[in-house]
Amino acid sequence: MSDAPAQNSPLNSPLETGLRSVAILAEACPDEFDLQRLLYFDYLVVHSSDADGPISLHPNTPLRNGELLVRRGVIERGLLLYISRSLIDRHARADGIFYSASEAAGPFLECLHSAYSCELRLRATWAIDTFGALDDDELKSYFDARFERWTREFQAVQQPPELLL
Repeated sequence: MSDAPAQNSPLNSPLETGLRSVAILAEACPDEFDLQRLLYFDYLVVHSSDADGPISLHPNTPLRNGELLVRRGVIERGLLLYISRSLIDRHARADGIFYSASEAAGPFLECLHSAYSCELRLRATWAIDTFGALDDDELKSYFDARFERWTREFQAVQQPPELLL
């Protein structure tokens, strides 16, 4: 018997994170992203209001800055899922492994009409328009500066109220 909890919800599952990656890569096309860049853009799409963008796609939880540390594995699994469906292409280069939208990604996304998928595409467009021109070092610096601020803000939320005796 496995100790791992069953994943019954698509929220933040490989299915959803992979779909977000398809949307991000389709918007960035023909650019290729490595996993770290996808991780940053996934965070921007999900928590766009943290970056002075539109209302966040997911609820703002106090410890969401920790998502940057734990999201990598589920994004990798999502990429593999959508690679297996020929919606994302993987490219091995001398400087690492990079991902891009396949030719089928755009038409696939155009077939999705749920409120979530429409909002996802709007956030992906916003993220690429706002941050797509930043190189990897600039993007890392942006997150490093905000991550420190977000950590301070969230630590204040975590501190228990003083007990009155």
